[in-house]
Amino acid sequence: MTTSLGTSLSAAQARRIFLNAQGLARRRPSRRVRERDFASYLEFQGVLQLDTVNVLARAHYLPMFSRFGAYATADLDQFLWGAPDGHSAHAFEHWGHEASVMPLDVLPLMHHRMVARTTWRDHREAWLASERPGLVDEVRAWVEQSGPVVGADVEHLAPREGPKGPWWDRSHTKTALELLFLTGTVGASRGKHFARTYDSTVRAWRTVAADFGDGSGEPHPWALPAAAARQALFDRALSACGISTPKDLCDHFRLPYQVGSRGMTEGGARAWAESAVERGLAQWVEVEGWTEPALLATAEPSPEAPWRRVAADPGRATASALLSPFDPVCWFRPRLKRMFGMDYRIEIYTPQPKRVYGYYCLPLLVGDQIPARFDLKADRKAGTLLVQSSWREPTTAPGARRLSDERIAATALTELEAMAQWLGLPRIHVAPVGDLAPALTALAGHTLPR
Repeated sequence: MTTSLGTSLSAAQARRIFLNAQGLARRRPSRRVRERDFASYLEFQGVLQLDTVNVLARAHYLPMFSRFGAYATADLDQFLWGAPDGHSAHAFEHWGHEASVMPLDVLPLMHHRMVARTTWRDHREAWLASERPGLVDEVRAWVEQSGPVVGADVEHLAPREGPKGPWWDRSHTKTALELLFLTGTVGASRGKHFARTYDSTVRAWRTVAADFGDGSGEPHPWALPAAAARQALFDRALSACGISTPKDLCDHFRLPYQVGSRGMTEGGARAWAESAVERGLAQWVEVEGWTEPALLATAEPSPEAPWRRVAADPGRATASALLSPFDPVCWFRPRLKRMFGMDYRIEIYTPQPKRVYGYYCLPLLVGDQIPARFDLKADRKAGTLLVQSSWREPTTAPGARRLSDERIAATALTELEAMAQWLGLPRIHVAPVGDLAPALTALAGHTLPR
């Protein structure tokens, strides 16, 4: 089925279609957030990125808040990891878009990635075989027998020979666990304080494929071969984004834009795109100001693919939200700049003197524009949401009318108050840093406790 949008779209139409697919075109619902909201997000997006940074809130909490509003984070943890055996009935963790949680029906699409030979895998296997022969098998056997376990539970198999580093844990047992996890030989979940736990794949994924990650590269009965899996991931990204270039869509599950290295000779972004069009999942469209043609999702949901959605332009975007650096809207810098005129780079790993905007900047969505960003930190001891800097974007989204500082500040204040309340922080402090700080401070001084 094709849409009635035509084959030539304005830049504003493309933004609204994308935001609609992302669940960010309409104001948040006023009702209580429910488990089915979590399930809906995971089903339609196909991936929820994880990250250990907790300066504000953990990465997987924020996309849900941006779309649905305040909720108990324990409820999301329960949904993702809270089954009695410590494993989700709905999801699994692996390398989707970086470290991610994905719905269980995506698991067959990940097998090819788990068994693929990579430079990282080759180096780690060689390093462990040289320094601790047999350790990988020992660790696997211990996990199979005693899981779920955390890293400390297997350290006795190869005690540390030096102190733990400040940034990277290079212990032999930790490396063995990560190797087993990434190759699909053991499954992973999350335990207390967000610590990764490890268990057998049978218990973690509720499968009968105990030798799922045996390293042979042979497909198991329920796993898709590499070519079909990559196409299926591309198709899923298409529905999640509504409209995007093929390269944009590849980024959703970190697919290789050009497939041809390490024995991968089939497919690639253009081939996956053409296949989607031929099967009626998409149509090619031209977007005002875009130098490449885009794909527009055109397939209705089906029993086999309930996550499919026909791209739709809501006509007007009315949502506002602070977006995590790990939100799908912010993942791919070229798309963010092309759609919203925003040049965005997360500066967590940038040395402080070289940062331009701040350690943990959240873009602010206002309708179909992203006109500002704010460096935020939760000072939990002081009960304060720290707005460490406030910046207006120097450019405007293509074809959009420039918003006033006052409107941006008013929207930002509403969102900051909502976030502070969600995080249990009774105060907000706005630092006098950034070109939008004066407008925000002038407004905030009348409404916020000092």
